[in-house]
Parts: sequence; C-alpha cells; structure tokens
Amino acid sequence: MAIFSRIGTLLKSNVNDLINKAEDPEKMLNQMLIDMQQQLAEAKKQVARAIADEKRLRKQYENEKQLAVEWEKKAMLAVKAGNDDLAKRALQRKTEHEKLSLGFQQQWQAQKAAVDQLKGALQSLNNKIQEAKRKKNLLIARQKRAEAQKSIAETMDGISNESAFETMSRMEERIEKEEAEAAARFELAETATGDDLQRQFDQLQTVEADDALAALKAKMGVAPAVTAEPAVAEQQSVEEIEQAIEAELAAKR
Repeated sequence: MAIFSRIGTLLKSNVNDLINKAEDPEKMLNQMLIDMQQQLAEAKKQVARAIADEKRLRKQYENEKQLAVEWEKKAMLAVKAGNDDLAKRALQRKTEHEKLSLGFQQQWQAQKAAVDQLKGALQSLNNKIQEAKRKKNLLIARQKRAEAQKSIAETMDGISNESAFETMSRMEERIEKEEAEAAARFELAETATGDDLQRQFDQLQTVEADDALAALKAKMGVAPAVTAEPAVAEQQSVEEIEQAIEAELAAKR
C-alpha cells in the first residue's frame, strides 16, 4: 500500500509542477477578469429581476390600497342612500382590500430592502472588478520586468562563466598557431622558389649603392671617400708606436 501512496504523491507533484510551468500570469489574470465580468453580468440580471418584483409588489400594494379607499366611498354612498346593508357589504370589501394592501405592503418593503442589498453587492462587485483591472496591469508590468531581469541575469551569468573565457583563450591559441604555421609555410615557399637568393643579391646591391654614394660625397668634398688605405695607415702607426715603446724600454736598461 505504501508504494501506491508514494506513486500517487509522485504523480500529484509532477502534475502540479506541469501546471505551475504552464501557468501564464497574464493569461490567468485575463481569465480571472473574464470570470468576474460574467459574474457581474449574472448579478445584474438577478438585481433586475429583484427590482421588477419590487415594482410589481408596490403596484399591487397601491392598487389594494386604492380599492380599499374606493369601497369606503361606496359604503359612505350607501349610508347616504339609507341602505345600511349595502354599506356593511361595502365595508367588508374595504376590509378585505386593506388586509391585502397590508400584506403587499409588507412584501414590498421586504423586497425593497433586498433590492437595496443586491444593489450594494452589485456596486461592490463592480468596484472589485475595476480594482482588479488596475491591479492586473500593475502585476503584468511587474511580471514583464521580472522576466527582463531574469533574462539579463542569465545572460550575465553566461558571460561570467569561466568556460566562456576558456573557450576564448583556446580560440586565441589556435589562431596564433595557425598564424605561425602560415608564416612558416610562406617562408618555406620563398626558399623553394629562389626568392631568398634574390634577397641576398638585393642586399649586395644596397651595399654597392652605399659605397657609390660615399664616393660621390668624397668627390664633392662632403665626406671622405671610403678606401682601404686608412686601415693600412692605422696598422702602420700602431707598429711605429710599439717600436718606440720597445726602444724606450731598451734605453732604460
């Protein structure tokens, strides 16, 4: 029996969870207002019937009251005519209408009180519906704001997640590797096609151009020409200094 109880509890919890997830606050509030409007329409019908009954009872009361007055006039007319027996019968009819008038008066007053209560209840229901409409708009606005905040929080959580930065770092390393491989392949391709040899010749031409420029400046008196003689002269002057030092040392001996 315990297993069936647990299964029943599990089913109820799952059903309740599905219902909670399926509930849309905006739709639920709109449906609630529709139900309240239907209740208001039904209440208006009941109040209208009650008012109609109240009017009918008041009319019956007034009719019976008027008939009692008329039969009293007839009794007076019979008395004047000297017909007491007819006057008594008229008075009896008057009494009957007075009793009916009193009964209808009591019913009319009770119905009138009931109508007043129904009108108050109807007004109260209408006020609640108007309040519910205003509150519905406020609740829907709060719900939409909550959904927006939730969406922003989820987005921020995804951005701050370490896995996102790890992915970015991994992609950066991969791109750097691809760039290095591309540069290496380009360098190998240049070597294979003889472009490196061409660069060496280009460098030689640059050196020759520098020498030609230096010679031109020397010719113009702007700078001395670059020749190998200064190096030889420098070498000779060093040898002469060394010989002078050795001669001075020998003299001191």
